[in-house]
Amino acid sequence: MTHPFRPRLAMACGAAALALAAGCSQPLDMDLRSAMGNPFGTADAARDAVADRPRPDDRGIISYPNYQVAVARRGDTVGDVAARIGVDAAQLARFNGMTPDTRLRRDEILALPSRVAEPSPATGAAGIGPIQPPGGVDIEALAGQAIDSATPTAIETAALDPQAQTGVEPIRHKVERGETAFTIARLYDVSVRALADWNGLDRDFTVREGQYLLIPVALPDEADGTGTPANETITDPGAGSPTPTPPSAAQPLPDEAPLPAAAPTPDLPEPPALDTGAASTSTAQMAYPVQGRIIREYAKGRNEGIDIAADPGTPVRAAAAGTVAAITSDADQIPIIVIRHPDNLLTVYANAEAITVDKGDSVSRGQQLGRIRSGDASYVHFEVRKGFDSVDPMPYLE
Repeated sequence: MTHPFRPRLAMACGAAALALAAGCSQPLDMDLRSAMGNPFGTADAARDAVADRPRPDDRGIISYPNYQVAVARRGDTVGDVAARIGVDAAQLARFNGMTPDTRLRRDEILALPSRVAEPSPATGAAGIGPIQPPGGVDIEALAGQAIDSATPTAIETAALDPQAQTGVEPIRHKVERGETAFTIARLYDVSVRALADWNGLDRDFTVREGQYLLIPVALPDEADGTGTPANETITDPGAGSPTPTPPSAAQPLPDEAPLPAAAPTPDLPEPPALDTGAASTSTAQMAYPVQGRIIREYAKGRNEGIDIAADPGTPVRAAAAGTVAAITSDADQIPIIVIRHPDNLLTVYANAEAITVDKGDSVSRGQQLGRIRSGDASYVHFEVRKGFDSVDPMPYLE
């Protein structure tokens, strides 16, 4: 299934010279937020330790204090879900970036634009009302709900024993243009498999712009009930974190004789500043267009280049000497620069602004072409194409 908001290159580069129309028909999948400003987590096992998604009631409703979602059944359309929970189909579809006849996957999540009747035993729920944080269940409010929902003829005098589900309210994330399940999982430091399980994603982990996702929460024994690890102390903003007591504080170290003073080190001249953009000393065939970290690797048919994260305003430089073959943009106005090199090679640079070159200009290796755009999309997408086909850029850069 083709990603519905995956931008495609649309470059008019001179058919006789480049024939890029065929070569650029591959999707240009850009991770906008990906891991910007968020370090890649290395605790894979910890990320996998997440709780199961709460069971919805018979209507498919999962209710939290701040929002509600509906869970689709196999074969449902948005209209089917709307009819089952009693909301306007057009409004529900619009809120989730769909149409009323959009076919849903089993267990797919729909965010509700307004609240519907709270889950209760009458709707097949285990308890009454929204899922409450542990220790925060308002018994008096639950009793009032139970009384309000009772029939006028009920005369039983059995003691009221209201119950409610408890759990941590997950973050509700709205998918933005260019995001993938993998970048969203990295953003919140959870596994993509857990993200898929909680949201009914397909085997390709497909997401779409405007879709709402629930971010999995940690297992109860991984948190203290508030989503905070049990051994983590929370301090007020700006107060800093408490310094742990070192093991040596319990028993003082033995006295040590002072070491003789070291001989003074002669002053050495500071090394010259290195222009990380030009990479003039590199023996690689091409230089990195920006100095940063690779947030998405080359994958033929899915990502036709690499995505390199760097700060907004970082210069984007030519990977090798060549001629500017095209300066254009895709349907979403993402700027694109194409440079032609010897040996039938092309390089493509997407997501730059303040472009400093024009079509037909000769450029040298390391010459600035523009800079990374400001905003959340703080990265550059870089491709190497040999004739019509994209190739892995890494052998050219290493």
